[in-house]
This record gives sequence, structure tokens and C-alpha cells, in this order.
Amino acid sequence: MTATTTHPAPTPGPSGVAQRPRVLAAVTVAEARLYLREPAAVFFGLFFPAVLLLALGLLMPWAKEPFGEAPPLSEITSITGFTPVILALAIGTVAYTTFPPTMGTYREKGVLRRLSTTPLPPSRLIVAQLLVNLGMLVAASGLALVGAAVALGVTMPADPLHTVLAFVLGAAANMALGALIAALAPNQGAATGAGMLAYMTSLFFAGVWFPLPLMPEVVQTISRYTPLGAASQALAAGWYEGRFPGVELLVMVAWSVVLVPFAARLFRWT
Repeated sequence: MTATTTHPAPTPGPSGVAQRPRVLAAVTVAEARLYLREPAAVFFGLFFPAVLLLALGLLMPWAKEPFGEAPPLSEITSITGFTPVILALAIGTVAYTTFPPTMGTYREKGVLRRLSTTPLPPSRLIVAQLLVNLGMLVAASGLALVGAAVALGVTMPADPLHTVLAFVLGAAANMALGALIAALAPNQGAATGAGMLAYMTSLFFAGVWFPLPLMPEVVQTISRYTPLGAASQALAAGWYEGRFPGVELLVMVAWSVVLVPFAARLFRWT
């Protein structure tokens, strides 16, 4: 992981300013290569959502049954109703299980401290990590959707605009919480532990362990105000519920607006 210390640094003066996009691109490419060298990170970050969705759709007897007894749930298959949940899972996987542990490792091994003594601002590394993880999230979600449509006949969103908006805001809100964990965790172990705790809790409120429409009303209400639960419910609203997820979108914006500056303020380089 210390290979990141060899990234090219921007030169001072006007030429350095001109080279900044190229420097960020070089750091991002290096971080992407390091990411791809970790088989577990690649599997869970890129392939796990698609594998889980296909396994459920092909192996579970309820996959082709109606998702509920009354419209709109009765008008879609269970696997279609579960697809927004899988996209929420993809968001949570990147936000809580890959980004924080990587930053914890860099802090533990002194990568961030060494970067602070070079012309390369440590912030370049953080931005590069965010770009790599978001790129992985988009690729994983696209792979899951293509597999679901081709192999399972999953119905695509009834309202694509609101669904995409929910996905973008969901990624932002959950990456913001992941950034807060990354800002505070002193090492890889702490980042992994905190990230997994947030991940497992978030998956419950996102409806991964049990479908949200079948949960008690109080659980659905709490879910609506959590980052991943709001993302899951907003995705479902755009996918098949036929409603505007105003509350969920505002919740995700609020999480992002509060946590991003908070994480930046608390971020520790050493």
C-alpha cells in the first residue's frame, strides 16, 4: 500500500497549477491498481451485488412470485422489488467496507504522514480514493442491473430520473458517513470494525435481511431517517412505488451536508 508515496507531485508555480488534473489522474490510476490487487475488495466491491441478486433470482422459489398482496407490490415480482435493496447494498459495501479500512491502513502505515512532507497534498489521495470507490460502485451497480435484466427479467425503474437521483444522493450520504469513520479510525482494525458495524446495521434498515414493506411501521420510519435506509426507500419509490421520495431525498442531503464538513474538520493525517 505504500506504493502511493511514489505518485508524481505537482511542481510549484503556474506549471504546477496546470499539472494538477494530471497529478490527480496519476494518483487515481495508482490507487485503482492497488485496489484491483486485492481479490476480496474486487469481489465484494464489484461482483458481490450481481452475484447475490442472480443467486436470489435463480435459486429462491419466491423470486418470481408477486412482491406483495396489493398494488403496486402485487404488480411486480419479488426479485424486482428486491433489486433496489441490492443497489443500496452496493452503496453500503463501498461506503463502509472498502473506503474506511483503506484510509485506516494508510494512516497506520504512515503513508499520509509521509505525503505531508512532499509537494503532493494528502487531499489528492483522499479524492483519488473517493473516485476509485465511486467508480467501483457505478460498475458494480451496472453489472448487477444488466445481469438482472438479462437473466432474471427484472423490470427497470418506472421513474428513472428519481431513481438515479436517489442513487446519487444515497452514494453521497453513505460515503459521507464512511468518510467520518475514515477520519477518526486510527488504524485498519478500527476502521474495519467501525465500518462493519455501520454496514450491518445499515443493511437491516435498508431491508436486506427482511423486506422493508413487511417490517413494522416503526422500523420503516426509523429506516427512512438513516443514510442507507433512506437510499433504499427512495430507490424503491422511483422503481415501482410511483411516488416522489421527498422525505428520503431531504434526509440524504442533510446527512451529506452535516457529515462532509464534520469529517473534514476531524480528519487526522497521523
